Amino acid sequence: MNFLYPGFLFALFAVAIPVLIHLFNFRKFKKVYFTNVAFLKEIKEQNSSREKLKNLLILISRILAIIFLVFAFARPFFPGVGSKIDQSKGNIVSIYLDNSYSMEAVNKDGSLLDEAKRKAKEIVKSFQLNDRFQLLTNDFEGKHQRLLNGDELLQALDEVKISAASRKLQQVINRQQSIFNGVSNRFAYVISDFQQGFSSNELIKTDPNTNVSLIKLNANSLPNVAVDSVWLLSPVHQANATEKLVVQLRNYGDEDAKNVAVKLNINSQQKAISSLNLKAGQVASDTLSYSGLTLGWQKGTLSIKDFPLTFDDELNFSFKVNATQQVLAINGQQNGKYIKALFLADSYFKLTEMPEANINYSALPNYSLIVLNGLSNPSSGLATALKSYIANGGSVVVFPDLDADKQIYTAFLTSLNLPALGNLNTTPTKVSHIELKHPLFKDVFETLPQNLDLPQVNRYFSFVERSNSSKENLLQLPANQLFFARYPTRNGQVYLSATDLESDDSNFAKHPVFVPLMYKIAFASVQEQPIYYTAMKDNVLESQKIDLGANQSLKLVADQFEIIPELRQINGKTLLYVADQVKKAGFYTLKKTDSTLAVIAFNDNRAESDMHYATQTDVQKLFDKQQVAFLDPKSDSIASAVSAKNNGTELWKLCLILALVFLAIEILLVRFYTVHKPS
Repeated sequence: MNFLYPGFLFALFAVAIPVLIHLFNFRKFKKVYFTNVAFLKEIKEQNSSREKLKNLLILISRILAIIFLVFAFARPFFPGVGSKIDQSKGNIVSIYLDNSYSMEAVNKDGSLLDEAKRKAKEIVKSFQLNDRFQLLTNDFEGKHQRLLNGDELLQALDEVKISAASRKLQQVINRQQSIFNGVSNRFAYVISDFQQGFSSNELIKTDPNTNVSLIKLNANSLPNVAVDSVWLLSPVHQANATEKLVVQLRNYGDEDAKNVAVKLNINSQQKAISSLNLKAGQVASDTLSYSGLTLGWQKGTLSIKDFPLTFDDELNFSFKVNATQQVLAINGQQNGKYIKALFLADSYFKLTEMPEANINYSALPNYSLIVLNGLSNPSSGLATALKSYIANGGSVVVFPDLDADKQIYTAFLTSLNLPALGNLNTTPTKVSHIELKHPLFKDVFETLPQNLDLPQVNRYFSFVERSNSSKENLLQLPANQLFFARYPTRNGQVYLSATDLESDDSNFAKHPVFVPLMYKIAFASVQEQPIYYTAMKDNVLESQKIDLGANQSLKLVADQFEIIPELRQINGKTLLYVADQVKKAGFYTLKKTDSTLAVIAFNDNRAESDMHYATQTDVQKLFDKQQVAFLDPKSDSIASAVSAKNNGTELWKLCLILALVFLAIEILLVRFYTVHKPS
């Protein structure tokens, strides 16, 4: 048997008090003389034996009452089998309290979050006064890495609120391990509803020196339909143009959902409405059309009405309607009239032309599309600048000069990860195939004639393809030869033509397919920021390059919210690091001094939308053979269960009962054990 508080055992010296009282009875006796005391002497001897027995029993009762009372304060216990807990060391206790959206669910004991707080308080009360505690929530804030005493932790528990953050079980375990130090006993408690998304399906790794206990709160599976995602079909956004988007809903419940109304609002104006039926556990999507956009940033919201869970009933997104799109044409000795006529025909495009001999390399990042039109002697400096431009997401179209030096052109093309030049073919031929399934040709043709007229070519290059090159053929010549192809890179793309735009070499520039092809390429080259981010998950925001002056500042603002993000310039882009400071869904404005650079939309994490829960057996499998304990939340006292696990079998209650029993025996002996006096 061991003691939690062995220092109280010094109080056993108090046993000497009843012993001294028993040994030194200072009552004075008065002698009374009788003529014949023989009979009285016999009675006195009998009464004296009974008096001694009574006093001895009272003494024993008092001693045992004091002993068991001292034991009760010293907290005796029998260590559990295999227990590695050394009670002479201090304890560090980490308590994870799940405060995700799923903890808003209600059971017979109220909300799951309130129940979790009560269980956490019981855990705190089961430990010693000098133990140190960590309170951990999904927010993973800096204050969670500070150890608290018991009273501070109880106060911190009352301040915990529902958060948009969502974590995985392994993340929680790792965060708890980081707080442990020294030789103290280590206890980790995880209080959660254990959603399937929280526990995941990966094996959990724990420190064998840490005592891990899981408290799985009982929650009921709830029906829930969420606005899952949205994407825009229109590659560019123009004022007053008709555009389309696709909205996807997901039914996380076990029952079919019928006639779920979907509303699209842009800039607080309703633009479209739809209705969807969703089978249990399935997704459904619909295409919505809208128009009437003005120039500038647009704030869109897709919403449904679904109860009882409402945090995922809205999805925010943002995009910008630009007045123009910047296109650059770098011309060689050939006439660039076709490119000029093409882009000047639409006021949306703003075309800039540069001669091959006078290229402003620093201005290249300002254009979304660069057309190389018949360059006769492309330099290595241009190749380097274009390589950086493409790596940053730019698009380049190459129409070669068929009379240029093949060696120079090959070096230029290979530096851009394009195939080397082969032979110059002068046998007239015709394009044999067009890849109509490619996104560039989507919605280009209303009907497809059986005998589709395709471009004719008189002179063209053949190419020596590399085996590792990724190529998308858009137009092909006979024998699968390249005529016009797309070479995607990680961020950008290059379009390569086998011929130039001269009318003597082909009718490509005059063919009906040329205009929609080039327009589609231009539209697809527009670089846009993501239309939405996830709060508490996406901590790095992408933006076009932002240059700040000496007295300029950049900040992200919303209602009663303002932060200054950290800026990093990488490959011509600006990355904004916001850490975990954006905690709520909504629209945030990125401002440079007083001017608006962007409107950024944030949404809540849909990981909390699935209201299905892992069973205790499922969670146990995640830990494999590692030792973890499951504490029953239905127990009237989690504190008792915690104490039993940490301290083995505690005996302080038994000791207290025995102390009261012996006090009662003493009272009964004093009151009812009588010794008859001689009459």
